[in-house]
Amino acid sequence: MDPIAVSIIYYSSTGTVHALAQAAAEGAEKAGAQVRLRRVAETAPPEAVDARPEWAQHLADTADIPVARGDDLEWADAVLFGSPTRFGNPAAQLRQFIDTTGPLWFQGKLADKVYSAFTASNTAHGGQESTILALSNTFYHWGGIIVPPGYTDPVQFPSGNPYGTSHVAGDGRPGEVASAAAHHQARRVVTIAAALKAGRSA
Repeated sequence: MDPIAVSIIYYSSTGTVHALAQAAAEGAEKAGAQVRLRRVAETAPPEAVDARPEWAQHLADTADIPVARGDDLEWADAVLFGSPTRFGNPAAQLRQFIDTTGPLWFQGKLADKVYSAFTASNTAHGGQESTILALSNTFYHWGGIIVPPGYTDPVQFPSGNPYGTSHVAGDGRPGEVASAAAHHQARRVVTIAAALKAGRSA
């Protein structure tokens, strides 16, 4: 059987969700998957970006990461989406990308794939769970198979979020616990996607 194809599609303004996406990519690769790491296009006006030096710097630092396209969804057996919380919802930049997927959805090309999500917020109760659940609403419409990390590994207890990896950005950059949680979530996604793929080919 061919390796599981995993797309990790994310939006990050200052680097926190980017760090989680990188950790998820590492976890998926270690599980034997072929991985595409993709950022969604920045749609905020330049004056908003330039008003925050860390935002402008992160945009420059990640300019070499390919921008997500519909092909990255069609190609994948499994997709992990990452977004910071925006008032308890995914960032508009990620939603804008998702809102371009109508033609793929209409052709049934987004159905029966494994989907999962991760997030970060500035505070501990900043909408992490609701952001992941909001992304799940899209996966339901696509006919996706949602695979959360649950409490399926000891690392989930200190990380504390069975819905998906999350991090409090106000505490600093993601550390060992958040990275381990992202590794586990990605490995679990690969494992379930591989089982589904094997079952379909049997």
